Amino acid sequence: MGAAAAVSLPKPNALNLTNSFNRREILTARPFKGPRSDFKPRSSRHSCVRRRERPNLAVSCASATNDDASRSSADGNRFYFNFTGFPFPLGPFLNRRTIRTEAVKNLIWMFEQEQALGFSSVSTNIRMTVIKLKSGGLWVHAPIAPTKECIELLKELGAPVEHIVLPTFAYEHKIFVGPFSRKFPRAQIWVAPRQWSWPLNLPLEFFGIFRAKTLVDEDLSTPWSDEIEQKLLSSPEVGIGPYVEAAFYHKRSRTLLVTDAVIFVPRQPPECISKQSLLASAKNGLAVKILSKGKDIPDEPVVDNKVNRQKGWERMVLQILFLGPSNLLEPTVSFAQMSQKLIVSPIVKTLVFSKVPEKVRDWIDSINRDWAFRRIIPAHFAAPINASRSEFLAAFGFLDDLLGERYVTRPSLSLLFTSLLGKAASYFPPDDMKTLSSLDEFLVSVGAVKKTVSGRKR
Repeated sequence: MGAAAAVSLPKPNALNLTNSFNRREILTARPFKGPRSDFKPRSSRHSCVRRRERPNLAVSCASATNDDASRSSADGNRFYFNFTGFPFPLGPFLNRRTIRTEAVKNLIWMFEQEQALGFSSVSTNIRMTVIKLKSGGLWVHAPIAPTKECIELLKELGAPVEHIVLPTFAYEHKIFVGPFSRKFPRAQIWVAPRQWSWPLNLPLEFFGIFRAKTLVDEDLSTPWSDEIEQKLLSSPEVGIGPYVEAAFYHKRSRTLLVTDAVIFVPRQPPECISKQSLLASAKNGLAVKILSKGKDIPDEPVVDNKVNRQKGWERMVLQILFLGPSNLLEPTVSFAQMSQKLIVSPIVKTLVFSKVPEKVRDWIDSINRDWAFRRIIPAHFAAPINASRSEFLAAFGFLDDLLGERYVTRPSLSLLFTSLLGKAASYFPPDDMKTLSSLDEFLVSVGAVKKTVSGRKR
């Protein structure tokens, strides 16, 4: 469930026993082949930028429309067979549209595709971020499916791919690194440490990843160290494996890159999510009936209109964030509490970060202390997010309750901002958290997730 939910743990790092390939290539293992930003996202091919809906946080995501004559050709360029991930395969299985958006003019681009949980109607967006280095080459963060359309959009930037970075252990990002790297055989691959998979702990070569170098915390010897800095969160095992995520800071644009650490749910669905997925989610299916609390559920066709597409998006978000929200029949109230805010996903907060609060506190305090970022680009939901360090810190306000007075290291000014902005935990509707909390208790009881792990000493 976590893969489509855009979180990295405790989703198993799946065993890839099935093929993932485009029409021309079968992917068998083959070695060796706060303040307003000064930068304003600008449109590029297949892209546009939405007007900001909140003074502090900017949302950028969208694409140009295709007419009927070109759609058939575009669909051919978007073909990508994907049936990977245990126990939940990641859709779409045959067609992935790619949206390219320019986040910082001539410097940073975002590439997005839809990602669905198996055969369900629950989808989110998955994002690859590309930075142009001073060398003239490209630095690629968290690759997505290398469809013909995606590769063409990348090559239009007119620069060679020099580095491909896997910033996490999570399989929804890992499964594309191998096939993507084979499109650029001269590029160097970099991976987050402590990679693992479940139910079998397989080597990276099984996923088609060869000649990879390991990312090191605060490494100054990387070819990009004078432009991009890095800090790693590598926790003890909080479940069946460790949680690992690398954060990066692009100094020139003052941009923070994360994978799943924080999210910003946009009011409107990302353009890469198909109309069909939104309408399927708007239909009163089994999940809606189970969570309706005995209410009469109308069983009627879903008309394609703006209202139903929005309802579909709101239902998707609540299922992604809470697994079993309290009321899918009428999602608007809960959705309003979760959207348009910089937050930690409830799943990541409950099942991961609350288990290793000291490790997480060390990581985010180090990020806040050393990096003067003014925008954040995560791997899911909205981006770029115009956010200050105090807003980033406020999203982790729940750590204060877990650590108490024994771990107060932040400057008083940051504490004041956190207090004024409110703790991220207050964004989580209690009724919606019941299913997730029950799941957490069950996983702890069977030993699948640790109750609490003190990460600093280990």
